[in-house]
Amino acid sequence: MTDTASLSGGSLLLAWQLKHKNVLIVGGGDVASGRIESVLVADAHVTLVSPSAGLHPLTKQFIERYPDRITYHDRTFAGASDLESVDMVLTAIDDVEKSREICALARERRIPINVADIPPSCDFYFGSQIRSGPLQIMISTNGQSPKLANIIRKQIEASLPENAGGAVERVGVLRSKLRERAPGVGGELGKRRMRWMIDVCTDWEMEDLALLDEDMMAKLLDDGWEKNRVPRLKEVGGSRRRSSLSTHKSANTWLVSAAAFAAGAACSAAVFLARRR
Repeated sequence: MTDTASLSGGSLLLAWQLKHKNVLIVGGGDVASGRIESVLVADAHVTLVSPSAGLHPLTKQFIERYPDRITYHDRTFAGASDLESVDMVLTAIDDVEKSREICALARERRIPINVADIPPSCDFYFGSQIRSGPLQIMISTNGQSPKLANIIRKQIEASLPENAGGAVERVGVLRSKLRERAPGVGGELGKRRMRWMIDVCTDWEMEDLALLDEDMMAKLLDDGWEKNRVPRLKEVGGSRRRSSLSTHKSANTWLVSAAAFAAGAACSAAVFLARRR
């Protein structure tokens, strides 16, 4: 049960969809290199503004390796003109006054911004992240203790079930195939799809979900979805390599919850960007 007395002091954690969006990054040092990596993972286009003398070695590697995804300007921030057609701004420079100036310009234009090391100038925070294929987990301390977030991340990462990323990817493919077979949004069909996918994820072990191939998915849909049941692994032609019966139920329940949250959060972020225009 939710403790209503504690409903304050946090942030709304979102999986922000940045594919094909334009992200301006001001600065090219160590912190900026991490920002660049995060944005590239999200399939965004990066415009990087920073004098070449201040580029971190990893930043240089990104510029050289992804010339089609990073537009680099060897200079300092030029002003409002740098914010044209920009969907998000990230600054990572040592000049506090310049950072606040960029923040003010971005907010005038309703562009979400993160200013490194100045929490009041941030519309959102970067957390410590775990990434395994499509699986991403963020630990946020609302900008209060990045080091503690990193420590907690390592503890969570060590406790994750094996093949979690592979399982998420294969479940995503299965879900797409199910929607092709039973199309439609909402209503009883949508509820049935959700219930069946939840049953599959909770009844199968994580490592078994990661083994799903095209033939197994087809048989799972034929003998499972069509008959409103969840076949066992052997029934769809799979073979269990090893057992983890003591942990798979809780691990797969966690997978379902995480996947559902990510899907809903991504839609919310997309709506926010659309409305800003």
